[in-house]
Amino acid sequence: MLLYNSLTRKREEFVPNEPGKVSMYTCGPTVYHFAHIGNLRSYIMEDVLEKYLRYTGLDVTRVMNITDVGHLTSDADTGEDKMLKGAKREKKTVMEIAKFYTDAFFADCEKLNIKRPDVVAPATGCIDSFIEVITSLLDKGYAYEAGGNIYFDTSKLSTYYVFNDFNEDDLAVGVREGVEADGNKRNKADFVLWFTKSKFDDQELKWDSPWGVGYPGWHIECSCISMKHLGEYLDLHCGGIDNAFPHHTNEIAQSEAYVGHKWCNYWFHVHHLNTTGGKMSKSKGEFLTVSLLESKGYDPLVYRLFCLQSHYRKSLVFSYENLDNTVIAYNKIIQKIVPMLDAAKSESVDEAAAQALRKGFCDALDNDLNTSLAVTALYDVLKAKTNAATKLALIAEYDTVLGLDLIAHAEAEKKKKAAPTLAIPDADPALVSEVMALIEERKNAKKAKDFATADRIRNELAARGILLIDTPQGTTFTLES
Repeated sequence: MLLYNSLTRKREEFVPNEPGKVSMYTCGPTVYHFAHIGNLRSYIMEDVLEKYLRYTGLDVTRVMNITDVGHLTSDADTGEDKMLKGAKREKKTVMEIAKFYTDAFFADCEKLNIKRPDVVAPATGCIDSFIEVITSLLDKGYAYEAGGNIYFDTSKLSTYYVFNDFNEDDLAVGVREGVEADGNKRNKADFVLWFTKSKFDDQELKWDSPWGVGYPGWHIECSCISMKHLGEYLDLHCGGIDNAFPHHTNEIAQSEAYVGHKWCNYWFHVHHLNTTGGKMSKSKGEFLTVSLLESKGYDPLVYRLFCLQSHYRKSLVFSYENLDNTVIAYNKIIQKIVPMLDAAKSESVDEAAAQALRKGFCDALDNDLNTSLAVTALYDVLKAKTNAATKLALIAEYDTVLGLDLIAHAEAEKKKKAAPTLAIPDADPALVSEVMALIEERKNAKKAKDFATADRIRNELAARGILLIDTPQGTTFTLES
């Protein structure tokens, strides 16, 4: 398998440190708000990568952190703490916020068929590890204390800006408009490992440390959590492209200073999901979440297919028009599978035909995880001149990686087609038309979680002697005698 390595800026054959086994780390969410679908694009592509590595026979151990403390709103280790900001917004404790949005994140992942990592580690559960590594960095001369805080000294490194030919002046943190410079730093690029003094007098989460009561910086958590669960030699580190600098740059700096050797071999970065107005964020425009898509009638797996139709190293533009086109594509796939379900029962899989088709799928994903071509390989199966049993077996096999629940949706569609039609009362056509229109309005209200409107429609019809009957096939009505 060839993967683009952000560290070397070229495609390389993926070779794990230990034959047959892969240690994989993915940066998890900062749980102060719902994840938007731009965040979730990264997790979808990382999920496909993990599942394909498993598909090829590799034993993958994947670890993810949960940032529930210490992530500041600026790259300069200044600005408002995101967790504290969420707690203030909702008048809850930081840990209540963390629990609620962690659960919400994994609920979204489940809807998108994103596998839960083997290890999920909240930052607040690893304080001892942070203190141990920071102490070692101080002892080795890679860190210093200033103004009550502990900083990593980037001047001690031969190379700091590892992911690109960065211009130090352009990337220097702490000097942007609206960002308060940190006068404790010896060098502009230095970053905080541990705070005991900060602008947050009301910081809720603090711990004892050799340097006083305080809390960790954001960057130290990923290094420590990764090394705690995956050891000093990491195969693969994943995240959004916006984390390459400074977060992943700082991870490499502190990790390699601590272990004394190269830490991670491959870096996998997923590019942005944009809207027509630019990069998606929580602070501008419509806050696009999985729940919002559902409220508008979209199956979350349609969004997953939308992401798979583009390469992870290309920016992807989201619009409802583009998503509607994906709905059409997804439904066409399902409709092509439905007639195979019965036909396949009396057939055997043609292994020679399956092997020939499978090569196209594997070639696509071996080519820097080209999910767009993998979806094309799925279409090749649908139109292949082979029997239904072979097609169905390959669709099920591919779907262990693509995660689109294609056969389950086809079976549901088949059942829906076989369901008896709803009986409509023998009544005045104008009345039937009016009531069916109200039933449709009520259905849309329920989809939008506007239960007050849905209840009002039911009650108003009941007052007129028209009783609604909800069934698995839909809603019909009867007239009181």
